[in-house]
Amino acid sequence: MTDLSTFVPPRVIATDLDGTLLHSDGSLSDRTRAAILRAEAAGITTVFVTARPPRWLDSLAYAVGPHGTVLCGNGAFVYDVPTKTVTEQYPLADLLLRELLADLRHAVPDITFAVEGADGLGREEAFVYRSEQPGTHTVGTLAELTSAPVGKLLGRCESLDSAKFLELVMTALGGRAELGYSGASGLAEITAPGVTKAAGLQRWCDARGVGAHEVWAFGDMPNDLPMLHWAGTSFAVGNAHADVLAIAQHVCPSNNDDGVAHTLEILLQGVSE
Repeated sequence: MTDLSTFVPPRVIATDLDGTLLHSDGSLSDRTRAAILRAEAAGITTVFVTARPPRWLDSLAYAVGPHGTVLCGNGAFVYDVPTKTVTEQYPLADLLLRELLADLRHAVPDITFAVEGADGLGREEAFVYRSEQPGTHTVGTLAELTSAPVGKLLGRCESLDSAKFLELVMTALGGRAELGYSGASGLAEITAPGVTKAAGLQRWCDARGVGAHEVWAFGDMPNDLPMLHWAGTSFAVGNAHADVLAIAQHVCPSNNDDGVAHTLEILLQGVSE
């Protein structure tokens, strides 16, 4: 990895969670938590930018930092962890959502749907729910599930391999919405046009007078690409998807080797010298 000890310190560290900051078992290591605390003490703010929905973030409340905010749902939600409140959401427009549902079902007849909203997950009965994360969800018809704003539309197809399924979804979307891939096999994550991790992070930074050149971003999967392109300095963890490794300016150790913490430790050594 490039010698970072001589770099100008960033004002913000923006990091993905699963596969990047967290170990593969979903845990946050003591080393990583300590590095984040040291960065905060040095005036460097860490913000989590994740595909996770709000309901999967409360267990990390102790690590979020004084600002209390997580940018989640691939940019669809801003979640205040201390109050367990979605403070901002950027949902799919109703007409566009109806069009996408019809076009996706025409393109992939076996597709099943679930939706993420500020109040949680709702799914069609046929949608296979595989998560072991806490939180209840509702089961209903598409009409019922889409009666409230939908921040993220989830599609799944058990009869196709993941790559083919995502290809068909991308074609059906026709550029009308964002397709995120965070690593879950056979799962398409769809947000409104322009709703990405990059857009959410930029809004958050703009509100604090932070420019892209003052941000270091860390990620591992294709849904991190917009954020990595936007940030002034980008890092892929060693276990990252090939597309992420190809565009990141730097590569740090894997998530299980505490790559983000490793990078912060080098940075903070330079700050303290």
